[in-house]
Amino acid sequence: MDDELFLPDRLAEAIAAVDATGGPEALPDVLSAIMPGFELVMTRGHWYRLGGVVDGDYQRVSDSIAKWAEEASDGDIDELIATHMDSGYFATRLSGRTHYLTAPCGDGAADFVQLEVEQLQEVLDRPLVDRDWYPDSMEEFVDPIDYPRLEPEPIGKPMFRFRRVTWIDNLLNDDGAPDRGQRDLRRFFGDWDASSAHEARFCRHWVLALREYTDRDGSVRLSAKPLSTFAEELPQLPSGESLSGANLANALHAYDREMGFPFAWFFMMLSHKASNYTLADAVLRDQIGAYDYLPARDLKVLRDWEARPYAV
Repeated sequence: MDDELFLPDRLAEAIAAVDATGGPEALPDVLSAIMPGFELVMTRGHWYRLGGVVDGDYQRVSDSIAKWAEEASDGDIDELIATHMDSGYFATRLSGRTHYLTAPCGDGAADFVQLEVEQLQEVLDRPLVDRDWYPDSMEEFVDPIDYPRLEPEPIGKPMFRFRRVTWIDNLLNDDGAPDRGQRDLRRFFGDWDASSAHEARFCRHWVLALREYTDRDGSVRLSAKPLSTFAEELPQLPSGESLSGANLANALHAYDREMGFPFAWFFMMLSHKASNYTLADAVLRDQIGAYDYLPARDLKVLRDWEARPYAV
């Protein structure tokens, strides 16, 4: 419990001290002194946050464009624009990437810690004021949708920032009444442990995309969706409509090898649209017939799914 209580502060301090110019590969070594076992397993990008305001020489005017606009305008957007029409100021944004690191803390699929680290780079976004564009509101001025953008020239050095650390077993054992998504997620982890996939570390092949929401009682909770850490474009699942027998068996084994863990096709099927369920139907038809290419424990998991299908 002490680890869970103090770990976020210790991680945040260590992460902030890492030079981000070299990329995220240095993070596991730095964090090993706090909690051994962290590995970088996935990076997601292409998001941004509002930045600040800089002058024509890229010198800092404010770290927050929203706060600056509120203070400089005194509630009058027209006055704000008139005053700064020729200021030469620029608005910036924070271009972001999220790095996922995981560390096992037990033998079960859910026995791991997930760490999310943001890599932020402040870049030029747009001229603060444009003579041909007038916003209708302060909100539109701060974060316009239709506005001429600049090339995202970097300002300053990139930096790492602690986002969140999550003990996944605690997330699954939340005392609140579980919704359907959480029940399905628990089953997903349980099926991993019951199948041949348990030979591989879940947390090296999957992360959880977490999103905060407010439940009916007003409590803030996390929803979670498994995401594959497969580095390349995900391979297409074998076709249950055109393959059967030995051809389907070979395709499934090849798929598992490419993904890097046993029974991969089943878990990837659960994280895709229901149209892929024809694959499960085809495998089950084979098992009734002359083919027996699934381990007994995998077949049990698949038959349990057939009796009560779910997805995550």
